[in-house]
Amino acid sequence: MAATPSLQSTSTSASSTASRKILSHYSIIYNNRSPKLPSSLLFKTKSQATITIRIRCDAQNWSAGYVSAATNHHLHSIQSPSPPSSFSIPSASSSSSSESSPSKRVCLFFCAETKPLAQRIAAESDSIELRSISWRTFDDGFPNLFIPNAHGIRGQHVAFLASFSSPKVIFEQLSIIYALPKLFISSFTLVLPFFPTGTSERMEDEGDVATAFTLARILSNIPASRGGPTSLVTFDIHALQERFYFGDNILPCFESGIPLLKNRLQELPDSDNIAIAFPDDGAWKRFHKQLQHFPTIICAKVREGDQRIVRIKEGNPQGRHVVIVDDLVQSGGTLVECQKILVNHGAAKISAYVTHGIFPNRSWERFEYDDGGDPGAGLSYFWITDSCPLTVKEVMNKRPFEVLSLADSIAAALQIGQLF
Repeated sequence: MAATPSLQSTSTSASSTASRKILSHYSIIYNNRSPKLPSSLLFKTKSQATITIRIRCDAQNWSAGYVSAATNHHLHSIQSPSPPSSFSIPSASSSSSSESSPSKRVCLFFCAETKPLAQRIAAESDSIELRSISWRTFDDGFPNLFIPNAHGIRGQHVAFLASFSSPKVIFEQLSIIYALPKLFISSFTLVLPFFPTGTSERMEDEGDVATAFTLARILSNIPASRGGPTSLVTFDIHALQERFYFGDNILPCFESGIPLLKNRLQELPDSDNIAIAFPDDGAWKRFHKQLQHFPTIICAKVREGDQRIVRIKEGNPQGRHVVIVDDLVQSGGTLVECQKILVNHGAAKISAYVTHGIFPNRSWERFEYDDGGDPGAGLSYFWITDSCPLTVKEVMNKRPFEVLSLADSIAAALQIGQLF
């Protein structure tokens, strides 16, 4: 058998040596077809990271390649007419940086409403570059739109951050959404944090129009880019079955704001006394798996005569800081009724979380702040995300409201399915 080559680390200084993982031992696996030369050398570091050196030999050349055993990612290779006397092994720290895929460069366009969120997203990653659009109108009110430097985004990964806050803004944004994929770009991602027609997802009487299906079909017909179908990123869609409303020409990525809530709850001084309340079975179905480590209270709406009254179906709020969790809020009537019944059953503090704070007609004003004295009079916290920019603008710095930004989640979602 050929002599086993010696090992050398590529450390270049004493300071860098201290931070690098030292190879502690290695084993040789023999190639049964060519027993005179090992086919691979497995080196395991003290951190238990494993590097494989794959060896090939033919009549004229001898070669070795460094490969990560964990990811099968090629790191380095050498070729020689004869086996070298030593290998120069990349340190674990440099191997780690080599193995981590480079970030995908994304050109992020936005509308006027989503500019603050777009700026926060760009602040989360150096690989996201903001691009503007000229939003103008003709004298008759129809949009007069222009994408500056359209040639400059050819071959780039492009995303658009939308906000369908009202029917009057949907048409102008759809015009941009349909135009961007045609500019010879590598891929296109539509970020629509709030899917606005999600509550209109079913028919109860003949003649009802399920506008959730309508919007899903419109988005499903966005032109394909060079990289294929459009990717759609949206958060906490109202009904889980709505994912089946989308056609084959769009790839929906359904994200959730619940991880933001969980992180915030861990920061509270009474984090060990939290209980989660769901206002109805629908909210429980959507979120209970993500919040299963908390004590759970399930409420339900029951009919008494001509009225629908909220009751506690399961769980005990006695002495707890109860957080009511739902996907969205409009008038807030259900949350108020839940608050009342939880107070009657002994809740010590009450807060609320919704991913989408819609609050038409300034309905957010009905929610008062409780500074710890009377949970029946107000909420300790009302957390919302920045999926509805107009609401964020209204409630910013107004107690009990606190905004949890989706910026980091969106920045991460834009790196899914990297194309190079």
